[in-house]
Amino acid sequence: MLNGLQPLPARELLVAHHLDRNAAPPTSAWLDRYLHRLAATDLVVIAIAVVLARIIRFGTDPATLESSLRPSSYTLVSCVLGAAWFVVLTVFRSRGPRVVGTGTEEYKRVVHASLALFGTVAIVAFLLKLEVARGYLILALPLGVLGLVLSRWRWRRWLGAQRRLGRCFSTVLVVGAEQAAVGMARTFEREPQAGYRVVGVCVPGWSAAQGGVVDLDGHHVPVLGDEAQVLDAVRSTGASTLAVSNTEFLGVEGMRSLAWRLEASHVNLMVCPGVMDVAGPRLQIRPVAGLPLLHVDKPQYRGATRASKLLVDVGVAATALLVAAPVMVVLAVLVKLTSPGPVLYRSERIGLNGEPFGMLKFRSMEVGADTRRAELVTSNEGSGPLFKLRDDPRVTRVGRWMRKFSLDELPQLLNVLRGEMSVVGPRPPLRSEVMTYTGEVHRRLLVKPGITGLWQVSGRSDLSWEESVRLDLYYVENWSIVQDLVIALRTVKVVLGSSGAY
Repeated sequence: MLNGLQPLPARELLVAHHLDRNAAPPTSAWLDRYLHRLAATDLVVIAIAVVLARIIRFGTDPATLESSLRPSSYTLVSCVLGAAWFVVLTVFRSRGPRVVGTGTEEYKRVVHASLALFGTVAIVAFLLKLEVARGYLILALPLGVLGLVLSRWRWRRWLGAQRRLGRCFSTVLVVGAEQAAVGMARTFEREPQAGYRVVGVCVPGWSAAQGGVVDLDGHHVPVLGDEAQVLDAVRSTGASTLAVSNTEFLGVEGMRSLAWRLEASHVNLMVCPGVMDVAGPRLQIRPVAGLPLLHVDKPQYRGATRASKLLVDVGVAATALLVAAPVMVVLAVLVKLTSPGPVLYRSERIGLNGEPFGMLKFRSMEVGADTRRAELVTSNEGSGPLFKLRDDPRVTRVGRWMRKFSLDELPQLLNVLRGEMSVVGPRPPLRSEVMTYTGEVHRRLLVKPGITGLWQVSGRSDLSWEESVRLDLYYVENWSIVQDLVIALRTVKVVLGSSGAY
């Protein structure tokens, strides 16, 4: 018996799978409907954008809509621009099945397609000396891009709600050696927002007659034989995607044969490169001597990317301080009036390259709370070296409310302006936590800690120590300005929902 696999008659498992009343509909059906809805929404958003730009720039008087392209008017110009915009979004594959619904690539393609179109229009107008109103184009571009991005975001929200109900999944058959295949299957199960539902596993050396199941946190998946029975397993499960967790057992010839045999079907083939926690921008496929080699770029900790991050941090922190100043004044007054002691609390944290600094927060605990920590150690609910209590008796009434919405962290904007923190980064650790670091965990100190980060938008205090470290290391290895923007937007939702905050 393989580790993690439990014997069970395969025939019984397959019958149970096909009789599952909660099984998702055929992948092609829901995906086709979803892509058609995206296309229809794009068309509506583009139409609204060009019409609004025309009205704002020229008003509604027909006499003002005539352009130098006589006898054409800006009504026709708007129609042509809208149609071209829709076509360019299609050409850039912004509605491609592999990019919609998850990740940032969908948004990038929408923005790149829009910029490419308007750049082309500007160049053509200049070369042909066409007097297309610049104000009209300047209005249409941001209106359209903003509308397209928001509409895609709303559709993602809808898709996420459907997936929480067990719908709109791509069915996956995982193929690979025992540990790799089970690990991949559990990853798919742990990240349902990615949109994959495992329906079977094939393991080398495992006969279909043996049967067996993999328990994925209560979701039992059948083991359907070895690599020679992959195509039979695809047909029996109706899987739309075949995911190969490792290729050693298949070899070059085996992978080529498998790809060729899948050509006649509508089954997608995915291969895991075996590189964990490395984001897409750092990965490039480069053919060398006929071999498709995966090139992994080094993480960018210095140079222009670091300078651009610093500029963004300063700009965001300064703007946020101006906007939040009235709220901070009110919070300071509440802290001072409701409990004796200073308004701000300075906590030593370890920052970039292990340098200590004083992290500022609105005081949310009674004075001398640090001295009471020893008596509360037995009630610690934190994981690893973290100390957390859901109902910490040291927290004041105002402090509990501030912590719920992370308002106590607003003074950390001053730490950002002082260059000690970033807006987005790993969780700022205590000295006692850093003393427990071993091995690669020290890599968290290669970038500045952040007010928010992957740890905050992925569960905050509900995360285990190991998961918190994994998220921080992933951020350190793959950070980018685009990722920072996505995390900042997700933070707003998490803070308003107050999930995992205590």
